[in-house]
Amino acid sequence: MTNKIFALIVASLIIFSDSTLAQNENSLGFTGNLRTDQRFLLKDKNDWAWNENRLTINLDKPFSNQVRFHSEMWIRNFGLPSLYSINDLYNKGIVDPYQFEIREAYIRINNFPGKKFDLTLGRQHINWGTADKLNPTNNLNPYDLEDILDFGRQRGTEALSMNYYFNNDFSVQVALFPFFRPANMPVGIFSGLLNPKMELPGNLYIKSFSDSLIMPRLNLKENLTGGLRFKGFAAGIDFSLSYALAYDGLPVPLKNSFERLGFDGATKLRSELIFYRNHIIGADLATTLGGCGIWAEAAMFIPEKDVIMTNKFAAGLIVPFPFSVDSLYIDKTKPFARFIVGGDYMFADGSYLNLQYLHGFIHERRVKELNDYFFMRYDRSFFREKLKISPLSGGFIVTDWNSLKENYAIVYIPEVVYMVTPNVETSISAVISDGKGDNLFLGLKDLNMMMVKIKYSF
Repeated sequence: MTNKIFALIVASLIIFSDSTLAQNENSLGFTGNLRTDQRFLLKDKNDWAWNENRLTINLDKPFSNQVRFHSEMWIRNFGLPSLYSINDLYNKGIVDPYQFEIREAYIRINNFPGKKFDLTLGRQHINWGTADKLNPTNNLNPYDLEDILDFGRQRGTEALSMNYYFNNDFSVQVALFPFFRPANMPVGIFSGLLNPKMELPGNLYIKSFSDSLIMPRLNLKENLTGGLRFKGFAAGIDFSLSYALAYDGLPVPLKNSFERLGFDGATKLRSELIFYRNHIIGADLATTLGGCGIWAEAAMFIPEKDVIMTNKFAAGLIVPFPFSVDSLYIDKTKPFARFIVGGDYMFADGSYLNLQYLHGFIHERRVKELNDYFFMRYDRSFFREKLKISPLSGGFIVTDWNSLKENYAIVYIPEVVYMVTPNVETSISAVISDGKGDNLFLGLKDLNMMMVKIKYSF
């Protein structure tokens, strides 16, 4: 998208909204925010690490008391120019990269197909779970993992969702997704953090890598996913029980082919990867106890079928002749569970404490891969909540309790937030990590950074 188109869209929306907002109760609702997110590495050269300037536009249009339209759009300048030849200078999309993304766009109809029903059709977010951002039961929408620090972010997906309300306390929801949408991987400085690690025998090492994705066929049998959720409130407890048939949005290896590139152990790897579905049984609850907010959430993942991984080794790589080894990578007879418990408390002096324990992150899918994550955030507000300081914020990750000193990671994220006006929020924070072993957040060890953000809401 060029700058001219970007400016035209923004101007048109603003003019249109201004001319209609005050007309009647069915006028177009126009809200959103404009933000900038700038990050640079804490190395000697202080390389620029992240550049995002995003305009979020939310449009709400009631057509009647029964029918409403909602959409969320992102228009942003994202990333840093990647210029490798003079020909790139002729492409504005490379010199000044812009993106336009429709995050949501749906119609909601109340009392349809009957009383106590509502129907939502279109691109939408279906959010399940009670925990703070980290929700093991929330598996219908694909994860948006481009910014690994923005835990729990998902993309809207085309779906049909129907709710039936028994009364004010109990309801049931059915959601169907006709198209499979995979998760998108981390980008920029975070690219590679979720790539699977592979150990080769002897002195072999991977010098060249290529891969191909095998997507589900474009039919309902292979694409259809969905879920059923019963939600209720009783004895001061919000709770829900759910079932979902959903794809794991991150691919798994099906076939690996290894070829020798030299006598020093250099190896070329070609991988074929697929996506597989899980039956997911979930439960969650949230309540208050002594002024503390408390939540718990768990999901059991049962693979729909086995995934057998084949490793093919060329002649002369390990032994004089070619051979292959099959291994059971995903075992449908071995389900696994992810769960989280947490709580928060607001103190009389305005300080706030949030604690969570998570077993199993979103990319961990086998029992032996599930790690333990401890998250904490403490902040204190000053000057009638205009200034908020978070001196203790971050996480502690353990991958092996039997060898803790060699298998852990610490991520420290202090932050200062200042409200310039009720509509303008500024913040400065840092990401500092350290540890040993092999885990997701240890990959941030060489990416310690400062972050500066400004957000204007309208």
